[in-house]
Amino acid sequence: MEISLGQWILILILVVVPLLYEWSTTFKYFCKMAFYNSYILFLAVIVIPMCAVRGRNVENMKLIRFMLLHVKYLYGVKIEVRGSENFNIKEPYVIVSNHQSSLDLLGMMEVLPDRCVPIAKKELMYMGTVGLACWLGGIIFINRKKTDDAINVMSEAAQTMLSEDVRVWVFPEGTRNHSGSMLPFKRGAFHLAVQAQVPVIPVVISSYRDFYSKKERRFTTGRCTVEILPPMPTKGLSADDVPALTERVRQAMLVAFDGLSVELGAPQ
Repeated sequence: MEISLGQWILILILVVVPLLYEWSTTFKYFCKMAFYNSYILFLAVIVIPMCAVRGRNVENMKLIRFMLLHVKYLYGVKIEVRGSENFNIKEPYVIVSNHQSSLDLLGMMEVLPDRCVPIAKKELMYMGTVGLACWLGGIIFINRKKTDDAINVMSEAAQTMLSEDVRVWVFPEGTRNHSGSMLPFKRGAFHLAVQAQVPVIPVVISSYRDFYSKKERRFTTGRCTVEILPPMPTKGLSADDVPALTERVRQAMLVAFDGLSVELGAPQ
């Protein structure tokens, strides 16, 4: 029985790929990230019809969260949550969190409160099935390149929070940060909280360095901690108080992040 060229290539792939996956951390990293991104797209395809029944609605975030909660098990990532009681507030609030990589999605879904939607860059809306699922989930999109548009969206978000009892999740660093610390915070989230006169709740996701590093092309199993800090009130504050509030929240988050890094043994 003759084996065709295509069959030889298939045999070679079936032999070489598993060996490379076991022997090369770089190859394993790219395989895991490719599967992560592809799987999120696949889950979006499944959740879109279910969300479409309601149309664009913040309640769809419950479905999206349910569909994503199991992903951490596929990667052997154990997530510990601390301070959940700090979300036990009946009024709306603004959550601010550090932003390390696309894996932040796992930590976010682990603790996402009811009626809470992230504020995301507008480009996400055009990412195929993921963008449509995000839109149906009520995610708020801003154009970071147009300051006036972003300000208007934040102003509308403040009104929506109060009128529809919605919480929002913001990454105030504005972009992913792989440095092992935190970038300076942009003030949009804090202007939003002050304008709506609602508390700011900081959420700190510990460093991934013991199991994930984009620079080193490394992605193994590991653990991380999501710590929800006590709410910081904004009642009575004005726009003039935003810079001090921003720095106060960032410092509290830095202290928590450094403490978690030491606890988990992650390199500083």
